[in-house]
Amino acid sequence: MIEAVTFDWGQTLVQFEWDDGLLAAGHRAGLEALGRGAEADAFTRRFRDELLPGFVRGADYEALLRDELGLDDGALRAYLAAEHRVWEPNIALLGSAHALLEALRARGVRLGVVANHWPEPAWIVRDEIERLGVAARVDAVVLAGEVGARKPDPAIFERALAELGVDATAVLHVGDRLEEDVAGAAALGMTTAQALWFDADDTPAGVEPDYLAFTPMDVLNAVRRLAP
Repeated sequence: MIEAVTFDWGQTLVQFEWDDGLLAAGHRAGLEALGRGAEADAFTRRFRDELLPGFVRGADYEALLRDELGLDDGALRAYLAAEHRVWEPNIALLGSAHALLEALRARGVRLGVVANHWPEPAWIVRDEIERLGVAARVDAVVLAGEVGARKPDPAIFERALAELGVDATAVLHVGDRLEEDVAGAAALGMTTAQALWFDADDTPAGVEPDYLAFTPMDVLNAVRRLAP
């Protein structure tokens, strides 16, 4: 019996459409917020040519900015806020997200967001979840930057289970990534659904999702079967 559904954030409940121009625009906005706009072009060139090739998903973006730009906590926060404002127009909530969450809540299912988030820090993502109206529709928001662990680490899922007050076997986790979402959740005994409406991740993960969700309606249908 499913008592709760947890969702990944990026490329599951929201889609981020990246284009190369956002890199330079974000750097410029961040540095202009610090009165250092004249440094923007040089920083972008160095970032593209020297830093980006070795900058893997999940790497510490805040530490990179501190080191490369010599930022203290206040300056770093101002930089990141300005950079993210440039990116915001390219971040779109899943069109049926609110309807899906409300339909699940109407069935008495508890809801949570469990997100790795990158490169944005947790405070920006939490603000985004609130701004897009999702925080008001879920019972828990668990972010990697606040937990100190990233999916597929069990610690982040365990935090969500604790906040929702449910056992792993009573939870359906929905996410787009096979390793982080499907394998990570399955390792704790959670039922899994791979969200395919934005991306179709095919990275080998050693485990298959219990459900393939081509549309958000597939998630609702899975819950209907699991929690009649």
